[in-house]
Amino acid sequence: MKSHDCHIMMQQLLPVALRSVLPKNVGKILIELCEFFQNLCSKVGSEEDFKRLDQSVVVLMCNLERYFPPGFFDVMVHLIVHLAQEASLAGLVHYRWMYPIERFLKQLKDYVCNSSRQRAR
Repeated sequence: MKSHDCHIMMQQLLPVALRSVLPKNVGKILIELCEFFQNLCSKVGSEEDFKRLDQSVVVLMCNLERYFPPGFFDVMVHLIVHLAQEASLAGLVHYRWMYPIERFLKQLKDYVCNSSRQRAR
């Protein structure tokens, strides 16, 4: 899967799938995490929105600590706390995505091929 596929799965499909599978309290926290990423990656946002997200993610992480073991929390999980602050400093996440560049690089990669191993098109 590409990074964009994981992004869509986390924001759109995971909340729907978690509703009926997990206990309600755990599912609610994970759905809130998915909503956090959905709000963070929206195309429209203001400074107040990012401040609200920055405050809500701390409560969200504390709730995650109630249900998941300490081994779950590594550096990557800790970085979630800093994402809203980074978005308020650097601007909307939507304009800093690498997805268009990744697609263009794939297109360039398709142009380059070894003539002895040329694939059928």
